[in-house]
Amino acid sequence: MNIQNNPALMEQLAASYALGTLRGGARRRFEALARDNATLRAAALVWQSRLASVAELQPQAAPSPAVWTRIENLVRADKEARAMQAARGAAPAAGGWWASLGLWRGASATGALAAVLAVVVGLNVNSRLSGQVGELSAKLTATPEIEYVAVLTDDKAAASLLVTFDPRNKTLVLKRVGGFREQPDKSLELWALPPGAAPRSLGVLNADPVVRLAAVSTDMRQVPTLAITLEPKGGVPPGSGPTGPVLFKGALIETPK
Repeated sequence: MNIQNNPALMEQLAASYALGTLRGGARRRFEALARDNATLRAAALVWQSRLASVAELQPQAAPSPAVWTRIENLVRADKEARAMQAARGAAPAAGGWWASLGLWRGASATGALAAVLAVVVGLNVNSRLSGQVGELSAKLTATPEIEYVAVLTDDKAAASLLVTFDPRNKTLVLKRVGGFREQPDKSLELWALPPGAAPRSLGVLNADPVVRLAAVSTDMRQVPTLAITLEPKGGVPPGSGPTGPVLFKGALIETPK
């Protein structure tokens, strides 16, 4: 079969190769094809990078003792086989069991079966892996991205609010880290303090420990400082400036890219 004309099979074989389930003759055949096929090489590299990302996201886990025991047994068996072959010396004369046509036919059939099984197992693992990669991608997409951060403090330099801006979700997140609580008839309002311009309201906080306000990147740019004022319940009317005292203030810092 010409896999060049079968993109789905090409992807499945590339995934199995990157995963390591493509072994023996099937793996060598894949490598031979990839040397002359840039598309196949690219597919293998893409899958290797995907699997590397999955490995980085997974929690570390120590292998079970049974794994190490199996490795030790395989290494010992290989050493013993090499020792026996060396002690046996030259191969048996022609016509003996070593030259048996049936033996080599059986070995060839076994190798072919192993290659087919490797591909089938690889396809099954690839199917499961695709689902896992999709789940991890969704989690990464949902993970907040922090572009700006600020710690707002009171007049005694005690931290009271932690502010972060997530451009991906267009959200300002304010987390109360101090003990201040406004009266029921008052509200806290967040202000951007751009240089040479009037304060600009970014939103009114409710009494929750964590508050999320809608914002976009342009609201944060060229704003060196944020401030919190104490205002009447619900905040000041739109378009007007702060009326109450400044309770908390802090520099807005852009995080490294």
